[in-house]
Amino acid sequence: MRAGQRPSGHGFGSPGIPATAPRSDTLLGRATGKVLAYVALTKPRVIELLLVATIPAMLLADRGAVDIVLILSTLFGGWMGAASANSLNCVVDADIDKVMKRTERRPLAREAVPTSHALVFGLVLGVASFAWLWWRANLLAGILVVLTIAFYVLVYTMVLKRRTWQNVVWGGAAGCMPVLVGWAAVTGSLSWEPFVLFLVIFFWTPPHTWALAMRYKEDYKAAGVPMLPVIATEQHVTKQILLYSWAMVITTLVLVPAAGLIYAGVTIAAGLWFLIMATQLYRSVRGGAVVKPLRLFLQSNNYLAVVFVGLALDSVLGLQTVWSMFTG
Repeated sequence: MRAGQRPSGHGFGSPGIPATAPRSDTLLGRATGKVLAYVALTKPRVIELLLVATIPAMLLADRGAVDIVLILSTLFGGWMGAASANSLNCVVDADIDKVMKRTERRPLAREAVPTSHALVFGLVLGVASFAWLWWRANLLAGILVVLTIAFYVLVYTMVLKRRTWQNVVWGGAAGCMPVLVGWAAVTGSLSWEPFVLFLVIFFWTPPHTWALAMRYKEDYKAAGVPMLPVIATEQHVTKQILLYSWAMVITTLVLVPAAGLIYAGVTIAAGLWFLIMATQLYRSVRGGAVVKPLRLFLQSNNYLAVVFVGLALDSVLGLQTVWSMFTG
């Protein structure tokens, strides 16, 4: 091998290429890796809730009409807001992400992105989200997304998360905000219907999160995060999951008079299905059986999707509402 050359393999070069001349595919790979690291900061899978919740709320608010441009514009603005909140959350939680196996591959935990850059990235996304929603929808939608970011970062991440087991109970309110943003984008105001949807997600969040925390409670314990499964017995945790599940299902029924027959059928069937799963988990723990809480966590995503898809279909098809059947 001649001087000034590197051995081939691992993308460093090949015979005949000087070591001082970087290969284009290496530069492209690094650039791609950097982009993917910034994308990972936004927690794309978490943002799926935005899509599940926002669209049905907008369709119900504008019942019988589908404004594709407004829906896509609101989703884009909401995505930037959620990406901002998640990126800033990564900045604040960088220290505990490093000690948790579930989060040790996040960009700041493995130092793939400088913390200062991630902070600027998150703040710019937040400002852009507000400006976009104000321009494409209205001021109320923009204000709501700013309140969401502030609550998630300042209240949940910086205050509640490391201090109380009720962190996800009250901090979960940030994840409920997309329905309010979507409704406001259509109407320029708020009414009781989006607040019912808000409460559905509010009561859904603890069972969803605690089921995951049961699986990773040693991670949370090592990080000093007092999630309920860390400080309480499995029987107490699963009892709380069951109670919140009942509150969630009952709340979905409150919206039936304003929705329709499709939503009524879907939400009743899905609610019974979820309550059966939550009850089985509770009884298995009481009986001393080996449980797999992650199954409930995964199925909770399906449950929420089914309920909101049912609402979206009902809103678009415009079938007779249950309320109108009795009022004529």
